[in-house]
Amino acid sequence: MRKRIAFLLAGLLALAFVLAACGNGGQDEEGNGEEGDGEGVRLALSVSTLSNPFFVTLRDGAQQAADEAGAELQVSDAQDDASQQQNDIENFVTQQFDAILVNPVDSEAVGPAIQQANQADIPVLALDRGAEGGEVATLIASDNVQGGELAGEELIELVGSGSVAQLEGIPGTSASRDRGQGFQQAIESQDEVELVASQAAGFDRGQGLNVTQNILQANPDIGGIFAQNDEMALGAVQALGDRAGGDVKIVGFDAVDDALQAIQDGQMNATIAQQPDQIGSLGVENGISLIEGEDVPEEIPVEVQLVTEENVSEFMDGEEETNGG
Repeated sequence: MRKRIAFLLAGLLALAFVLAACGNGGQDEEGNGEEGDGEGVRLALSVSTLSNPFFVTLRDGAQQAADEAGAELQVSDAQDDASQQQNDIENFVTQQFDAILVNPVDSEAVGPAIQQANQADIPVLALDRGAEGGEVATLIASDNVQGGELAGEELIELVGSGSVAQLEGIPGTSASRDRGQGFQQAIESQDEVELVASQAAGFDRGQGLNVTQNILQANPDIGGIFAQNDEMALGAVQALGDRAGGDVKIVGFDAVDDALQAIQDGQMNATIAQQPDQIGSLGVENGISLIEGEDVPEEIPVEVQLVTEENVSEFMDGEEETNGG
């Protein structure tokens, strides 16, 4: 009798142990799911500059995706210095990160650093700007040619006829080249509006202010300005003062918070909305996929959209989706 009771107790204990193990296993699967896919993965991200809100949002999107996946993400700020970015990537290679995400300062200058990563069999993903030289597994970026063309078409409609100017970004970056190409396509498709000045202002607000002042001295009667990013557009707003958004139409690119507010206040007329948070998160997600041996597309486009006074409130209310806010 005692042996039978002992046997039954042992069986019940064993059953309880199995049920508990199954229950914990199910909880882990439900609790972690996709969030644990990147556990143990080490990713590095080299950002061109964190003084620009757009790239801060890109970084935040990448960090959130890494946290959700359980991956480590180390971020470096190149401060718009191509040499600094080269050093940062070389350090990432030395530290043997599993994958490197890079938002190039200069699409050509970053090539040798990418080649070093290639030689170390570390996959490289380009974010927002393409890279020339070396091999990148994928480019995750907005359709900058389309965005530039949308901006040009809007500026032409706003101005009607007359002359306009363009503030270019950093020479050598794919974003500046592609946005300029799209804008030029819009200008060349009609005869009423003429592009009379196009100067680099380094994607920077202060340079945008100074370059706009110089353009106005030589072309006081311009009717509009296209800036290849919102920071330069906001610099143009400062340079124009009371003329901004009225006598001189201003179209930017990025849909950062300050630009959205400027559109609502009537100081800017339009911008092109990107999704930098999505660019960052897709970089992490596809980096993890590459590490796990999966194939990823050579290019992953992220949608852009025209923002004007008619729909700006939608973007300000939904900042989390459009501007990573």
